[in-house]
Amino acid sequence: MDRRIALLIVLLAEVLLIDGGSLTAAVALAATATAAAGSALVVCAVISARCAPAVPRTRVRTAIRDREQRTAFLPQRDPDARGRSRPRAPGRLLPTAA
Repeated sequence: MDRRIALLIVLLAEVLLIDGGSLTAAVALAATATAAAGSALVVCAVISARCAPAVPRTRVRTAIRDREQRTAFLPQRDPDARGRSRPRAPGRLLPTAA
């Protein structure tokens, strides 16, 4: 493992010293480092997703049923209920609205 890291450092130093530290070499190095970090992140995500325990379907159904029972629904409003005035039908415009 140490030999691989040393070889990588030597190769990267060679590229940077041969090009004289040009912008192209720096951009290439940055792109390579970003790609390596991204691929390592993807590999870690896949490994952790495979290690997650599977949830039984019965537990999911129970959770959905419990959530449904906790949900409070407002009663439907009855426009004909006692104490409610009937909504007025649209009529002619009021003089103040003209």
